[in-house]
Amino acid sequence: MVDQAGQGRDSAGIRPQRDRPWIVRTYAGHSSPAESNALYRRNLAKGQTGLSVAFDLPTQTGYDPDHPLARGEVGKVGVPVAHVGDMRALFEGIPLDRMNTSMTINATAMWLLALYQVVAEEQGVAPAALNGTTQNDIIKEYLSRGTYVFPPGPSLRLITDLIAYTVTEIPKWNPINVCSYHLQEAGATPVQELAYSICTVIAVLDAVVASGQVPRERMGDVCARISFFVNAGVRFVEEMCKMRAFGALWDDLLRTRYGVENPKHRRFRYGVQVNSLGLTEAQPENNVIRIVLEALGVTLSKDARCRALQLPAWNEALGLPRPWDQQWSLRIQQILAYETDLLEYEDIFEGSVVIEKRVAELVEAAQAEIDRVQAMGGAVAAVESGYMKSQLVSSQAARRGRIESGEDVVVGVNRFTETEPNPLLADLDAAIQTVDPAVEAAAKEALASWRSKRDPAAVDEALLTLREAAKSDANLVPATLACARAGVTTGEWSEVLREIFGEYRAPTGVSGATVGASAGTAAGDELAAVRERVAETGRELGRRVKVLIGKPGLDGHSNGAEQIAVRARDAGFEVVYQGIRLTPEQIVAAAVQEDVHLVGLSILSGSHLELVPQVLDGLRAAGLGDLPVVVGGIIPDRDAETLRSAGVAAVYTPKDYGMTAIMSGFVDIIREAGGLT
Repeated sequence: MVDQAGQGRDSAGIRPQRDRPWIVRTYAGHSSPAESNALYRRNLAKGQTGLSVAFDLPTQTGYDPDHPLARGEVGKVGVPVAHVGDMRALFEGIPLDRMNTSMTINATAMWLLALYQVVAEEQGVAPAALNGTTQNDIIKEYLSRGTYVFPPGPSLRLITDLIAYTVTEIPKWNPINVCSYHLQEAGATPVQELAYSICTVIAVLDAVVASGQVPRERMGDVCARISFFVNAGVRFVEEMCKMRAFGALWDDLLRTRYGVENPKHRRFRYGVQVNSLGLTEAQPENNVIRIVLEALGVTLSKDARCRALQLPAWNEALGLPRPWDQQWSLRIQQILAYETDLLEYEDIFEGSVVIEKRVAELVEAAQAEIDRVQAMGGAVAAVESGYMKSQLVSSQAARRGRIESGEDVVVGVNRFTETEPNPLLADLDAAIQTVDPAVEAAAKEALASWRSKRDPAAVDEALLTLREAAKSDANLVPATLACARAGVTTGEWSEVLREIFGEYRAPTGVSGATVGASAGTAAGDELAAVRERVAETGRELGRRVKVLIGKPGLDGHSNGAEQIAVRARDAGFEVVYQGIRLTPEQIVAAAVQEDVHLVGLSILSGSHLELVPQVLDGLRAAGLGDLPVVVGGIIPDRDAETLRSAGVAAVYTPKDYGMTAIMSGFVDIIREAGGLT
């Protein structure tokens, strides 16, 4: 029977009762607090039910907009927040007692939550009334996303202090959002995603217990406020099974290791951003169906349904989405939640033999990997040794190899590439949003004005209190709140902790990656041919061909650079790769010292037009103006032409998926630069 609105009813004419939808979010923030505030208010007016704040890279890595490393990065991949005034502007007119706010912030999570709490108090909202999440998962930053600052030990202290504070003062807040999302983006298999997330939880909970700040009898309250942030790929049946496996592993861990008896405290609570790794630059319209299928993987099964969901936009492989693109992703969620009958039934997969078998397989394999990591000393030891990073680099390389060989089909990329002109891309300049270069200058001016108007004595006193607290074993949240109220900046807060804790550079995982194309296959033959060309070029040049892979600026998404480094090594090049977060000056110095034949720059933050010319100018000043430079990243065609005009030898974007072909291109460029025929 169908009613006038087309909605199904049972034989008695009664429509099944609908469950409440998940929290509907979009991940957003750019340019400035005022611009981002306007975007948030528009999205909330369109029916979004929660906020997910994207911060720019300087904010995430503890730098102010006027720091040299912030050049070209201000406002690019998120909103810059340098002090409580910026946070005030970000949430102006948005009642924080009625908002569920997720903040994707890690190394500086304590600082951003302190700013948020102070702004809430200015609105008359008590901390106990706040709902939301700080991601605050530093382990995955060492493995995948690169916005870490401090070494693992002090970083765990910051996490532990924030958990201990929120469990009593902000009891409805999730102080950590264990984030497997970026593990999958870095190449993790479902088993690795499960295992490394649970290992992260063990490291965090063990640190909380060891700190003595939370009584044993309150560990259930701590566990109840730990949430997860998960990736959902296009293999949506396997992704749904992964979520069921997550729940089983989580429940067993809390019961057996931490003695949590209350089932409510053991509930697996998770939010989702569906997979961005699989979004394609080629035929980007296909990304819409990919996004829908990925959303179904975490909504279709009631027993494994997410608590919050945010979807990327169809054009994110091209650049920054426009408000209209974000609206489209918002409407996808709303159609699933309100037009379909998705929320009207109990779990439709209950009793499925196929589902139960796959879940059991994932649990067994994940538990074996968890045990392996724990035997090494746990997640921190596996980060410091490079084990987990090498595993992810190897998995990503294997995935890339399957795409190149055609074993894994990506529609529009390695099969079904014939296409009609895309009307959505008819005006490419208008198909994505760009950030005005004047944003950085405006942020610097606003920062200078802020500093000139605050009380210097209050700032000095607050920073001194923070410094002394960091030297002791005191909880750092009270001193951080005092800094926020005094007008301290993000860079100043972080600099004090850098002085006490030091900085850290995580293993790249490249040297330990073990993947190569099999001999006798088409991919193996192609790689062997390139390897011979590399060797021949080296003989003609009189030494082994050497390439430098560099990551300038604050962009920590190193997956592409790592894969290029691994493939270059397998192709016979000598590879210099020093990891993330390098200044253009450091890259130039490495090119000079290592006497390389080619420099490859990887930039995914949209800062290529600012950072690449700095490298080119530096090379010319060092007498290496003829050294070829290639650039890879999410680079629009117009920007690629600008880079080539500036002297870049080649530009590679996500559509260039054939990595061995890229290596062959490297050989061509090096031979031309060396005057070889």
